Amino acid sequence: MVAVSSKVKGLLLEEGLISEQAWAEAARGEGDPIETLLGNGELHEAAMMEVLGRAAGIPPVDLRRVIFDEATIEAVAPELCREKGFIPIAKNGNVLTIAVSDPFDVLLFDDLKRMTHCHVRPVFSHGPMVMAALNGQLNGGQSRVDELMDEVGAAEDLEVKTDDQEAEDIEFGGAEGEDAPAVKLANAIILQALKDKASDIHVEPGEKSLRIRFRVDGRMREIMRAPKALLPAFSSRLKILASLDIAERHAPQDGKFRIKYQGRTVDFRLSILPVVGGEKSVIRILDGGNLSMKLDTMGFEQKSLDDVQTAIDSPYGMLLVTGPTGSGKSTTLYSCVSAVATPEVNVTTVEDPVEYRMDGINQVPVNPKRGTTFAGALRSILRQDPDIVLVGEIRDKETADIAIKAALTGHLVLSTLHTNDAAATITRLVDMGIDPFMVSSSILCICAQRLGRRLCSNCKQQVEDPPIEEMLKIGFDEEDLNQPFELYEPNPAGCARCTAGYKGRFPILETLPMSPRLRRMVVEGKSKDELKVQAIEEGMLTLRRVGLKNTLRGITSIPEVLRITLDD
Repeated sequence: MVAVSSKVKGLLLEEGLISEQAWAEAARGEGDPIETLLGNGELHEAAMMEVLGRAAGIPPVDLRRVIFDEATIEAVAPELCREKGFIPIAKNGNVLTIAVSDPFDVLLFDDLKRMTHCHVRPVFSHGPMVMAALNGQLNGGQSRVDELMDEVGAAEDLEVKTDDQEAEDIEFGGAEGEDAPAVKLANAIILQALKDKASDIHVEPGEKSLRIRFRVDGRMREIMRAPKALLPAFSSRLKILASLDIAERHAPQDGKFRIKYQGRTVDFRLSILPVVGGEKSVIRILDGGNLSMKLDTMGFEQKSLDDVQTAIDSPYGMLLVTGPTGSGKSTTLYSCVSAVATPEVNVTTVEDPVEYRMDGINQVPVNPKRGTTFAGALRSILRQDPDIVLVGEIRDKETADIAIKAALTGHLVLSTLHTNDAAATITRLVDMGIDPFMVSSSILCICAQRLGRRLCSNCKQQVEDPPIEEMLKIGFDEEDLNQPFELYEPNPAGCARCTAGYKGRFPILETLPMSPRLRRMVVEGKSKDELKVQAIEEGMLTLRRVGLKNTLRGITSIPEVLRITLDD
């Protein structure tokens, strides 16, 4: 236990956050008095963090939301961390960021500077949180497992819904025997993922433990490690939720389930894959409550928004959105459908799977086992008198051929394709065997999309003396840099509102509307590089350019843009 300094105690008393009597009673106990006061509700954590952080002139952080650098933690002796009540968070160059429980211990900062040969940048967190984070990092996350298991009762508001819409409670008390810990842990992990707004849960068997990771804002982060012995029961629990075969452990399986959480229904897609050491499980979370259905509120560049709006206002033709898995393609297409769906038009979709359910839209799920493929469903849809057709993904020549013919015969077709940028989509369709004339005649606009992490507005830091020459090399225009601008970077320690300096994501959209010149070039068989050059000459904003424009607005950082986009 780290002793609480008189300065900390004095500030808490001076600000009226605690009374002398409450402190005296807490100090008589065996534990940390601050932990005791927080536990019995006599001291409010947020108020304490704000007061001490402001008095010390350093930012407070919630260590429960920080992504730690394991190499940095191991660079300082654990005994010293425990004795002095601090934990290293990250090291950028010669700057070492640490979280301290006593923000007034200047001697500690001097000692660490001398020991590590680094400039020490402190952030503040209270003693119990520092020790909990330190224990969690040093024992492989076991304390986090215990914490979740203790909190599992809070997950009783989760309700599983089967395909026939009959609700079924997730039972915590009903789990008995050796499966009970795994059942409770699985339920608690799902609940925690919903609270953290994760998009995916990864359960990965290692040699000695189970590694649990969440994908939050597009980046993976480890949440905990659980005992390896829980794996069979853990996998079985997930398979039961998704109505899969619990006896099959040597073949891939895919399933789905729905949970009612805080008044809304959340869909989950489960994928089981046999790997060395057991079965890896990945759960995709499709939370319709976080889905924006309005194009003008998604954060697109005005030119990109205008290009998309022009395409969906057309009576027929094809709009394609491309990008990797998890780049927001489906969200963009759903928003397009929402913008054009009125009682006067018939909108039908064919998807695998139906990710979000929309009222007033006819949504057809693909089911190859029952003979419903993209191509087969699309043929049937065209006999249903549609005005607008959404094809979840063009995967093969047959689907592409039918979709393009539909676009040429009076239908507005929306779909996705997996390519790196907009220009590559044209050559991809031609490579699939589609006639170049059909491609040039049917396509209205091609969009390439990525999702970038948004800087936390609460703790982002301004970049002093930005390197102009380097900025020009990576894609900034001189016109951009001749005007007043401010660049920002993330605070690696983050704050109570974010994770490692980022909170949320925003779309980066590259739009390529098909001009007469581009249509001729497609028929002539020009390469994707030639098509891209022509599109840029006509005013296309590439993914890199759109991303860099957002750095000048303070929305994201240059390293984040370089991470998710290629040089033009």
